[in-house]
Amino acid sequence: MKNKNIFGFVFLITILTIASAQGAQVRLKSIAKVKGIRENQLIGYGLVSGLQRSGDTQRVLSTLQSITNMLMQFGVKITPDQIRTQNVAAVMVTAKLPPLLKSGDKIDVTVSSIGDARSLQGGLLLMTPLQGPDGQVYAVAQGALAVGGYSEGGDEIPLIQINNTTTARVPNGALVEREVPSTYVDNDTISILLEHPDFGQASIVMQALNQQFGEQVAKAVDGGQIDLKIPNNYRDNVVDFVAAVEDTRVMTDSPSNRVVVNERTGTVVLGQDVRIDAVAIAHGNLRLVVKSTTQITKDAVFGHDQLTHSTTIETSDEGKKGNLVLLPEGASLMDLVDAVNAVGGTPRDLISILQAVKEEGALHAELEII
Repeated sequence: MKNKNIFGFVFLITILTIASAQGAQVRLKSIAKVKGIRENQLIGYGLVSGLQRSGDTQRVLSTLQSITNMLMQFGVKITPDQIRTQNVAAVMVTAKLPPLLKSGDKIDVTVSSIGDARSLQGGLLLMTPLQGPDGQVYAVAQGALAVGGYSEGGDEIPLIQINNTTTARVPNGALVEREVPSTYVDNDTISILLEHPDFGQASIVMQALNQQFGEQVAKAVDGGQIDLKIPNNYRDNVVDFVAAVEDTRVMTDSPSNRVVVNERTGTVVLGQDVRIDAVAIAHGNLRLVVKSTTQITKDAVFGHDQLTHSTTIETSDEGKKGNLVLLPEGASLMDLVDAVNAVGGTPRDLISILQAVKEEGALHAELEII
């Protein structure tokens, strides 16, 4: 039977952008974070069992050795050359440890095959210690895998495959065993770090904080950091001060929305208020143009000139007539999604386009890939 691998790869050819950022008032925590309060990366090596002959083959010696070592802990003495199984796969387990978590909290983990396993579908991650950069164990992962793909048939190459089947997630699959201390107060001072350093934005934030808490409280060190002296009335309750700082409203043209993308499954989750700037995209046979135009018209009542702005999205595919959609200024990302769908684009087309538009600075949202 012919291989019907549906997992596709897409490539971006050309991106041209014209910036036209729109300002908005957001909470400071949407565009900045407190220095010293950050997430940490964790990694571990483990085994996934329960696979239906889709695990690592005899060629992966590290898997055979790992099974031998694990069984010896339970009193089972066996050598690697005595193992004949494809129901186990060696995997790397990664996770992000958010700040301020305590022992006993749970976090998500991502599991990826490092051998020649064909699929992790139906697998169970066995107890895996997760280490930080310092070599200390901060969490322990274990649980059933959630694979965002599907494969069927074939010994070496599946006859049918949808999405990626060698990477999976375990929601709440790791138990935090060690807390990471967060030191965010230094000499009665806390520091705010902008997600997107900019001297103009740092000045705006400094002025907003001084207006909120009093003159000389905030001082911009550079385009990415603002230091704040803790006021006397907050010395005994720094948590309230940090909360008030994060809740301060500031003007910004930085993104405050979020677009979440799962590239393995082709899933895109976005808000309807996400905006994009003028941009021209060539992606395979797909052509999209988002452009702003300005017209000078004569006011019928007062007789003076006025500017009229409009934004259009033009889409076309090879062999098809282009579609033209008129929109108000500042095209919505939902409009871009509709335009891609109108010419038969796939979710993976949209994911590649979003990544490139974000890279060029034309996407007014945080792009998170899981």
